[in-house]
Amino acid sequence: MVGRPAVGGGRWVEVDPGRVARWVAGFADRHGPPTTAEQAYGLLLAAPDGATAELHTPPGARAASDVPGFAAAALTPRRIGLLLARKGAVAVGVAAGEELVVSKVDTRYVQGRTAAGGWSQQRFARRRDNQAKAALGDAADLAVRLLLPEASSLSALVCGGDRRAVDTVLADRRLAPLAALRAERLLDVPEPRRAVLVAAVAAARAVRILVRDPAPS
Repeated sequence: MVGRPAVGGGRWVEVDPGRVARWVAGFADRHGPPTTAEQAYGLLLAAPDGATAELHTPPGARAASDVPGFAAAALTPRRIGLLLARKGAVAVGVAAGEELVVSKVDTRYVQGRTAAGGWSQQRFARRRDNQAKAALGDAADLAVRLLLPEASSLSALVCGGDRRAVDTVLADRRLAPLAALRAERLLDVPEPRRAVLVAAVAAARAVRILVRDPAPS
């Protein structure tokens, strides 16, 4: 499992909750039995050869002090809200465990960039900005209708897409109860569509692990 390079070194891997114990066993086989320390983000595994693995608690899961407890908490079904937003599209949903039980996708046209210069370019830019603002306003209304009534039952709100667009939607005062549930994780997703929203359920539940290999001898 190669993973994605991490800022500051190491690599990120994402593991299905049901495979956490197996992944840790493989880490121990490769690097030696690790020590386990509870951290604010989850668990830190430190192997005898200097390799480390940071297991980050997935959104909405309870904290744990050891690997069996961590794996059980990650696998426990919970209700998670989803908000995926980009300039011209939004998708909202609620996942109960692995199942998407509430969903809605809304796409609104936003003027593309123009190659024209001068006043024409400025006019198109203003129109595009106005269209984007209107689209994000609609996104906030959609979240109010579908997600806000679910807020009391959600263990977390996981967002994805463009951070600025998501921030704009959640800045709506009506969505304060949802903003309070927002997880740090921001899913990297393309323009929201039904299939993207479905795939986001697994991504929101996945255990993110930051792996750092031992320093060269």
